[in-house]
Amino acid sequence: MRIPAQSVCTAIRDDIVAGLFARGSRLTEEVLARRYGVSRVPVREALRTLESEGFVTTRRHAGACVAEPTEQEAADLLELRTMLEPLAAARAAARCTEAHLKVLRGLVRLGQDRIRRAQGEDLRALGGWFHETLAQASGSPGLIALLTQLRHKIAWMYVVEQPALPAECWAEHGAIVDALARGDAERARSLAAHHAERAFSAYRLRRPVDVRTSQHAVNTASVRA
Repeated sequence: MRIPAQSVCTAIRDDIVAGLFARGSRLTEEVLARRYGVSRVPVREALRTLESEGFVTTRRHAGACVAEPTEQEAADLLELRTMLEPLAAARAAARCTEAHLKVLRGLVRLGQDRIRRAQGEDLRALGGWFHETLAQASGSPGLIALLTQLRHKIAWMYVVEQPALPAECWAEHGAIVDALARGDAERARSLAAHHAERAFSAYRLRRPVDVRTSQHAVNTASVRA
């Protein structure tokens, strides 16, 4: 069965974000095809997609290489987040479904429960799901795609530390959901902008690392598309 290029793209992107391929390192089709157990065709398609996303660059005489973003480019990612997430929240206030609201409220309850129980291990994952669902609730495919790309790049460029006051962070999440439920687009936009700006202090630039080798091949069949 032919493994789709989208799955190969996800696998390569995940490995770049995880630091398995260092910035500036070469990405040869033959080596990648062998690593993921696929032909060179989906690898070639995946590399083209990743180049359009900014994870890969093509160099003369070297071919495809992992991109090497500058510190300014990394800073731009956070600025873009403060612009796009409020827009997504405003659109979600007009377009979100009851299913979206149910998931968002459930995530807020889980986050606040973890804080009360001093069980903060999965707060970061819950926060990621919250923001992913908020983007989905915007009902804008283009905006969803941009925010998804942005989250991948921020995870690649930054280490995200736990907020100093997690209870306040999750109270802000709850207030955003309340604004969505009331259909108050301007309130949702304002709250999301404030929340994104406050989050700046939790991001610390990663230091470029050497290539790390994986102990076993990636099973692309189980990679999230």
